[in-house]
Amino acid sequence: MTLAEVEELSAFEKQLCNNLQMGLAVCSRPYAGAASALGVDEEQVLRCTRGLVKRGVIRRIGVALNWGLLGKAGTLVAAHVEQDNLKDAVEAVNALDGVSHNYLREHHYNLWFTLRADSQDHIEKILSDLSKRFGGVFHSLPAERIFKLDARFDAQSDGRQLLESEKPKPEYGPVLLDETDKEILSSLQKGLEVIPEPFVVLCKGRLKIDEVLGRIKAMIDKVVISRLGAIVNHNKLGFVANAMLVCEVEQGRVVEAGEKLAKVGIVSHCYQRRTFKGWPYNLFGMMHGRKLEDIHRVAEKFVSETGIKSWQLLATAETFKK
Repeated sequence: MTLAEVEELSAFEKQLCNNLQMGLAVCSRPYAGAASALGVDEEQVLRCTRGLVKRGVIRRIGVALNWGLLGKAGTLVAAHVEQDNLKDAVEAVNALDGVSHNYLREHHYNLWFTLRADSQDHIEKILSDLSKRFGGVFHSLPAERIFKLDARFDAQSDGRQLLESEKPKPEYGPVLLDETDKEILSSLQKGLEVIPEPFVVLCKGRLKIDEVLGRIKAMIDKVVISRLGAIVNHNKLGFVANAMLVCEVEQGRVVEAGEKLAKVGIVSHCYQRRTFKGWPYNLFGMMHGRKLEDIHRVAEKFVSETGIKSWQLLATAETFKK
């Protein structure tokens, strides 16, 4: 996508995008609360939100989940796939149930995707099968520490700044959900209708709205739901360039460097990850901006200020799944 394809939004639409990304209130009429905060009526918020969904600016009104608390294992996968095998490899990866993001990056390791499964053993089996099928090794880089995980984009910044992240919440041990909680989560993942009382649909004729709202609030408190609100198409907001910064940082300095990288205004995801032979980079940050040149400048400033000598910036060449 190019800057010429960025969606033209009114000042109010930009305000609304930001408001809904910051979180949808868990109450009977959440859009009325958004309307009050924006100084308009509920009908205007509903009409405008529906328009943003129809135009693809808002992908859905739904949830981001903390899969680790639900007993799922996850990792980032890097692989070098020859051009002749790339199309088939992409199709095979995209067909996996646990893949949510899949990218072509400008590097020897050209295929990068996230993978979620029931266990690390299951992940290793999937990657072993892919390695045998397409040649080379599909490397697993699981997160060892999360510094930031908050993809919210400032619609008022013209692709130059992400929304300020909330302070991370404490994590609890594995959370056991009953079947009703699982049904509610499944519906929230698919997305809520943009109607005055969107949570009523989750009652399914057998639950009271207060119970549904209470269950959602409990899952937010336990951090099973890390965010409930608008999931946007950041490209349409002007964030048409993105790249992954990878740094080699001494173990004694990785926390300090990771916390600093997480505060950089264009970083949405920041992790310490496991390395593998030939890949010494243990600190990862996803960066977004209007132009790749802008991202380069921010990355160079960060590594200069932190004294990091070994690093690379892997630009996204193509998005296969998101």
